[in-house]
Formats: sequence, C-alpha cells, structure tokens
Amino acid sequence: MTDEKYMQLAIELAKKAEGWTNPNPLVGAIVVKNGNIIGQGYHEKLGMPHAERNALANCTEDPKGATIYVTLEPCCHYGRTPPCTEAIIEKGISRVVVGVQDPNLIVAGKGIGILEKSGIQVTLGILEKECRELNKVFFHYMIEKKPFVAMKYAMTMDGKIAAYTGKSKWITGETARDHVHMLRHKYMAIMVGIGTVLKDNPRLDCRLPGLKNPKRIVCDTNLRIPVDSYIVSTAGSIETYIATASDDNEKIKRLTEAGCFVLSIPKSHNHIDLNILMQILGKKGIDSILLEGGGTLNYEALNKGLVDYVYAYVAPKIFGGKDALTAVEGTGAENPEKAFLLKNRKITLLGDDILMEYEV
Repeated sequence: MTDEKYMQLAIELAKKAEGWTNPNPLVGAIVVKNGNIIGQGYHEKLGMPHAERNALANCTEDPKGATIYVTLEPCCHYGRTPPCTEAIIEKGISRVVVGVQDPNLIVAGKGIGILEKSGIQVTLGILEKECRELNKVFFHYMIEKKPFVAMKYAMTMDGKIAAYTGKSKWITGETARDHVHMLRHKYMAIMVGIGTVLKDNPRLDCRLPGLKNPKRIVCDTNLRIPVDSYIVSTAGSIETYIATASDDNEKIKRLTEAGCFVLSIPKSHNHIDLNILMQILGKKGIDSILLEGGGTLNYEALNKGLVDYVYAYVAPKIFGGKDALTAVEGTGAENPEKAFLLKNRKITLLGDDILMEYEV
C-alpha cells in the first residue's frame, strides 16, 4: 500500500471520534512494519490518550523500526496527556508520516523538529488537504481564537422556514432531523435567539442515544427568557449560557441560581455585539457553534462575517405567503453584487429531503 492509502485509513479512524474530542483535534494513527499494519488507534475523547499512543499500545509486535502514519503533527508538550513525540522516540519508530502541521503555536513545527533531531525520518504533507478538512474546526479555532460557526436551517422549496402563522413543525422528514441531531453532537455548542425560545420553548439537545448534548447559548439582548422555560429548568444538567445586555440583577440572580451562566455583552445596533460574544466564548474553550437561529440572528451573524459554513435542508414542499418566514431576514443585500457568497458545494440526499452544504 502507498503512503496515501495508509493515511486515508488514519483519517477514517480519526472520524470515529467526531463530537468527543472538542476542542482537541480529530487524529488517527496507523503503525506499519514490513508492509503490514501492526497497530492503529485514534484520539477517542478529550483527556484520553492521543492517537499515536493508542496506536503504539495496540501494536501486535514490537514497533521498533516501523513507520507511523498520523493525520496531524505529533504533540511535543505536556497537556492533559504526555507528549506523543516521547512515545514515538521511546518505541524506536524509524519514520513518521504526517498529514498536516499542527496550527497550535505550542506545537507548530516543534514536534517534527524534535523527531528529526532524534534521527527519525519525517515525511510531511501526505493527503494534506484531506487532513486539514478533517480538522477545519480545530484549525479555525487555533488561528482565529473564536468558534467556528455553522449556520443550519430547514426550508421549503420556496425558501420558507415557517408558514405565515409561524408554524414550522415539521418541514423536513425524520432522516433529515436525525442528521441535525448528529450535528448537535458534532459541534460543541448550539446557539439560538430569544425569539426561538419564546416561540418554541425548545430543548436544544441531542436526542440520539449514546451521543452527547451540546452546550447551549441564547442571545437575549433584553433578558426576556422565561425562568420556567425548558432551557433554564435543565441548565443544571446541560451547560447553558445566556448572553444579554440587560442589567436586571434580580433576573440575572434567578437565572444564575437555576444553573445558567449569564454573559454581559454590550449592544451593537440594538442587539448584543456578536463579535464580542464570540471572543468571550472562544476564551471559554468553545471551538464550534451550530447556529440554529431565526432570520434576524442569522442575518446579524452573516453581516458580522461570523458564519463559516452553511447547512441548508430543503424539503419538497411549498408554503407560499409573503409573510411566511425566511432563513435570513434583516435588511438584506441591496443588490446581487452585495450577496453573501458561498463555495465548495456538497449535496446529500436525506430521505425525500436534500442537504446542501457550503463554505461561506
């Protein structure tokens, strides 16, 4: 097998941990000796051993003289776990094939340098594009120091997210809705506006068995969230943030006592400043957000340049109605040249529905 094929196997291993490693990266590793795979592993969960250590621990024979394929540059610092470079050197690995260099400045190039100084041959850049795509959230978070934001909405063929009455359950079928819950597991947090909370009293959790719930963020400029809402009443078991510009200390106290974390955010054009909110969330270690807001919040996030990715679920239905709600409202673009541009299309069929994915 070629270097590329071994690296592809490492990528597939890494994907098994989606949703479990944030804000750490997804990493897979394959150990090969004399043309045979003798060990494999991946970073399974935050705080657990890294891919390289798992792969080396799972070897069926002595890995001395073997090659290890790893999707991301091996770490060289003490964090939640010891450096992987140490394990690679101790086990006598002769060659390390790396998919992409780590963007984390603590590691960036240093891991490779340590391996080379120890006399280990390092090959960098095998399936680099694929390895970078595997960790697009991690790369964004490390470089920008704020969450990767993916905007998600379900709409009809005529672009409506709700009928003129405001009713929206259900636009898409069960297969598409299950896919959304997979995304809630994959991304570290889910964000909505207060309008969604007041209208739907949502749970904002992941209902697929065996998967984790995302952290919850509510953008609530004037602190209108009901203390008896589902989100507040379950804040003790699901990490919940309320971002507000209100100084209603009594309401803040009640929300805090219920288990919510209330974030004080200044206003920008009558709404909380989303740029400041993202900076604060980044400092709290939140690397990614699934934005499930209404049209107003979606437009604000797009207009601030905060949306990195779009998931648009399209159902074979037509609502019609000039007052029916759309996914992005606000002022909108003044002409076609001012539109928000999307690229790198991906299309998936989900039952009778279609999922369209784009980078912004």
